[in-house]
Amino acid sequence: MRDPSVLIHPWMLWPAGAEMAKALVLLALKETSCTTALFLALAERRGPGPASSGFAGRPAERAGATGPGKMGLARRKPIGAAALLLLAAARVHLLEIQAAAQVRAFVGEPVTLKCWFKSSAPVTEKLTVDWTYRPLVGGNLEPVFHYQSNAYPAKRGSFRDRVSWAGDVAKQDASIMIWNPTLEDNGTFTCSVKNPPDVQHNIPQTLLTVTQRGASFQLTSSGLFSILVFLPSGIVVILLLVRMNQKSGLMKARRQPGYKKSSIEVSEEPEQSGCRERLVSCCLQCLDTDEEEPY
Repeated sequence: MRDPSVLIHPWMLWPAGAEMAKALVLLALKETSCTTALFLALAERRGPGPASSGFAGRPAERAGATGPGKMGLARRKPIGAAALLLLAAARVHLLEIQAAAQVRAFVGEPVTLKCWFKSSAPVTEKLTVDWTYRPLVGGNLEPVFHYQSNAYPAKRGSFRDRVSWAGDVAKQDASIMIWNPTLEDNGTFTCSVKNPPDVQHNIPQTLLTVTQRGASFQLTSSGLFSILVFLPSGIVVILLLVRMNQKSGLMKARRQPGYKKSSIEVSEEPEQSGCRERLVSCCLQCLDTDEEEPY
């Protein structure tokens, strides 16, 4: 059998590299399977000779040579840890979670806290979702919601009977909805998702701010100027349109056959003719008086 040491990078043969590799392996195997941990235990074992190592080795190594330029089995122990590091890196997956950093809500109006996750492993019944809450000022961490195949809202605490499931794990959605939020709900919510064998590496937080819904209209200087300019102009335009409409309707009615003038229109015509007659008589009287004056 070919010696596996030829497949390992030379830096892994140094004692410092071996210690670093072992530390990385222990960190990576924190949440991995027992099978990988078994490989770690096998790598820690030392044997007196080639028979206990599990590899045939080179002729010089079978003779137990450890002189200058030679490398015995005791010097090749880091190879097992380095190989285990490569194995663990191939087995460990990461789980990425995203959530809104800030969410605004109004008292008494439902609000949804969004949370999405991205997992390289398929979603199974082992997937769990946990939401927790911490007040802005003091207070302990309070469980709000738990999901594993089914929804399990909190049965006690300030969010009792006020939280429901609004997500879909098949679509990698782990959102929840809070009903009837109050001012006391201001605080930080945490969304935690686990989907074995994926390892969770970030836990996002969402800051919820609940306020009273009031009159949001604010009159600015530009808004006041617009009202003072456009409102009177609009009123004048409307009045002109109404007046023009009335005149056009009256003119159409006069053009129709059989139109009868109203009493007001009839009374206006004699008055106008009487004024002309008076004006003519006054002018004639003035001319007569000028002719009768003595020179």
